[in-house]
Amino acid sequence: MSDSALDTFTEGIDPDFVPAVLALHRAVMAVRPDFETRISYKMLMYYLAGDIQHWICAVNASKNAAHLRFLYGVLMADPRGLLRAGTGQLRTIDFASLEEIDAELVAEYVTEALSKLDYFKEHGVEPPKTE
Repeated sequence: MSDSALDTFTEGIDPDFVPAVLALHRAVMAVRPDFETRISYKMLMYYLAGDIQHWICAVNASKNAAHLRFLYGVLMADPRGLLRAGTGQLRTIDFASLEEIDAELVAEYVTEALSKLDYFKEHGVEPPKTE
């Protein structure tokens, strides 16, 4: 099945990173085949049920790496220490090569992001209160 957003996105990035972006796309879609995709802010965003405002993750590529970004990554557990801080709530995992991409690892982080979706919708990026 063709994904026109994916096709359009890969046409606009460095050809060296197309295989990495495709591998990330496959790994993300394996977690939730019902993800919808859209290009926004030069990223291929993944969201559910038409709710682009609360996108779960996004893939993009720079000159040096393919990136897996999480909108509310600041809420996510990061036991492997892979999430790089971005602007405000955004967190990113960088992959310098196709060989670095582990579908199980991607699934772990996407699943973690999905587990925080309802909290994010209700509270934004306020950290959970501990008492």
